[in-house]
Amino acid sequence: MGESLQTLEGHSNSVFSIAFSPNGKIVASGSSDNTIRLWDIAICESLQTLEGHSNAVLSVAFSPNGKIIASGSSDNTIRLWDTTTGELLQTLEGYSNTVLSIAFSPNGKMVASGSSDNTIRLWDTATGESLQTLEGHSSLKASSVFEQYSISNHWIVEKVDKEIRNILWLPSDYRPYITSFYKETIVIGSSSDRIFFLKLEYGNHILST
Repeated sequence: MGESLQTLEGHSNSVFSIAFSPNGKIVASGSSDNTIRLWDIAICESLQTLEGHSNAVLSVAFSPNGKIIASGSSDNTIRLWDTTTGELLQTLEGYSNTVLSIAFSPNGKMVASGSSDNTIRLWDTATGESLQTLEGHSSLKASSVFEQYSISNHWIVEKVDKEIRNILWLPSDYRPYITSFYKETIVIGSSSDRIFFLKLEYGNHILST
């Protein structure tokens, strides 16, 4: 059994979600006391208490540069916060039910979120605009949504048992006409008159066009 290194106390109710900052120095926690706390691991102290949600915070995630934290709540909203000042940057609205899961794209410009209304939404972090709604995910679970979906700057690809099953989202000017799958590689003929090779095991980058 693992040894307990530290106990961080401050929430007044159950803690539902935890995330480490990219540099590993800060932990964010979301609670049913409707708050998010940021903790300094080295000194075991609360740095910020982020208040604004009207119901339990079920998911938290740091942006790749660590400057923004996203929180998803039972109040059906997502909120984006400045990790340094604690300022509320954006409130993302549009769900009809609880927000269960959140993940940033590698460049931090998009947030993907999963809800118990069985949809996944993509959001622009700068404007708060909803970019895309992916419907029909009846088996959506908070613990597995973003293990199943690989998110890059321009693609969301569904993987099941390490096999690529479907391209879920592409920019509007890169709609695929033809796709072919081989292990971890997708070959795509698109409306942009180019052929794309996408290999997930190398981090979802386009290897060649």
